[in-house]
Amino acid sequence: MDSQKEALQRIISTLANKNDEIQNFIDTLNQTLKGVQENSSNILSELDEEFDSLYSILDEVKESMINSIKQEQARKSQELQSQLSQCNNALENSEELLEFATRSLDIKEAEEFSKAARQIKDRVTMASAFRLSLKPKVSDSMTHLMVDFSQERQMLQTLKFLPGLRFDSKYMNFRVRACNKAVAGECSDPVTLETKALNFSLDSSSSHLNLRVEDTCVEWDPTGGKGQENKVKGKENKGSAHVTSLKKHTRSGTPSPKRTSVGSRPPAVRGSRDRFTGESYTVLGDTAIESGQHYWEVKAQKDCKSYSVGVAYKTLGKFDQLGKTNTSWCIHVNNWLQNTFAAKHNNKVKALDVTVPERIGVFCDFDGGQLSFYDANSKQLLYSFKTKFTQPVLPGFMVWCGGLSLSTGMQVPSAVRTLQKSENGMTGSASSLNIVTQ
Repeated sequence: MDSQKEALQRIISTLANKNDEIQNFIDTLNQTLKGVQENSSNILSELDEEFDSLYSILDEVKESMINSIKQEQARKSQELQSQLSQCNNALENSEELLEFATRSLDIKEAEEFSKAARQIKDRVTMASAFRLSLKPKVSDSMTHLMVDFSQERQMLQTLKFLPGLRFDSKYMNFRVRACNKAVAGECSDPVTLETKALNFSLDSSSSHLNLRVEDTCVEWDPTGGKGQENKVKGKENKGSAHVTSLKKHTRSGTPSPKRTSVGSRPPAVRGSRDRFTGESYTVLGDTAIESGQHYWEVKAQKDCKSYSVGVAYKTLGKFDQLGKTNTSWCIHVNNWLQNTFAAKHNNKVKALDVTVPERIGVFCDFDGGQLSFYDANSKQLLYSFKTKFTQPVLPGFMVWCGGLSLSTGMQVPSAVRTLQKSENGMTGSASSLNIVTQ
C-alpha cells in the first residue's frame, strides 16, 4: 500500500511538472504570437515610412525636372516674344514706308518728288525690316528634356527588397546615367547597394562571472559560472538581425549583490581584457564603434531587478560600473526595493520621468557625439547624451537578478532619423551629464 502511494505520488509529481512545462510553453507561444503581431505591425509601419521616403525623393527629383522644363519654356518663350515684338514693329514701319512711297509716285512737282525720293531712300536704308533675321532664335523642340525611365523601371522591378537581404552586406555595383529618346548622358561613378548595420555579440571573455552569456543573451547567474559547461551549443544566424528569446529561470533566494563573493570561484578566463569583477556585473559587446550611426535594441526579462544599457570606452576598469565613470554612458532601470529610471554618466544621475519601455532602442552617432535611447515600439525619445567621443566605444550592459536579450544588425529606423534631426536643433536639459571625456 505504501509503495503504491509512493509510486502514485511520483506520478502525480511528474504530471504536475509536465503540466507546468506545458503551461510555460503555452505562455511562451502566446508571447511569441503577440511578438509576431507587434513586430509585424512595427515593420509594416517602418515599411510605409521607408517607401514614403522613396516617394519623397522621387517627388523632389520630379519637382526639379518640372522646374527645369518650365525654365526652358520661359526662356524660349521670352526669346520668341521679343523676336515677335521686333518683327511687328518692323512690319508696321515697313508698311508705313510703303504707303508713303506709293503716294510719292503721284507727286507732279519735280523738286518735291526728288525730296520725297531721297527721304524714302534714307528710310529704306535705315529700316529695321532689312536688318531682321527672319529665322527663329530658338526652336520649339524640347526633346533634350524628355526622359525615358524604362531602364530604371526595369531595374526597380528586378530589385527584391526582402527575400535574402542581410544587413551589413554589399549586394550590387551599378552606375546611373540620364537618357532620353535623342541622347544619353555620361555614366555616374559606380555606386554599391549596401545594407549597413552594426552586428555584434556579447564578449563572454569580458563578462562578470555572475553573468551567463550566450551570443546576444546575458542572464544573472548566482552560481558564479559553474553552469557554463551546460551552455547550449550551435549558435544560429549570428550575422543577421534577430532577437534570441530567453528561458525563464527560478530565482529563489537570490543573494544581494552586496553579499555576493567571487573569491572562491574559478580563475578568470583571459580575453581582450580582464573580466569585470566585484559589483560590476557588466558585459561588453565584441565590436567597437569607431564611426557612423548605429542602432540596436534591448529587451529585459519582466522580473529583472536591475539593469543598465549604454556604451563605454575599452578602458572601462574591471571594477567600474556603467555610468559611474567618465568613460561610460547609460540609462539604468532599478526594480529592487524602489523603482527608478535614470540616465547616468560620470557618477551623475538624471531621473527620467517616463515609463520604462518593454524594449529599449539605442542610437549611437559616433561622429556627431550623440547617444540616444528610445522606446523601441513607439520610438519615443527617452534621453540623449551629447558629448564628444575621443575613443572607440563598445556597447555595454549591466544585469543583476534577471536577463537581457539583444537585437543587433539593425538599420536605423526612419522614425529615429527624423527625431534625431529635430533633436539636433534643441539643447539638452541635463548639461551636467554631457561632459567631454578624454
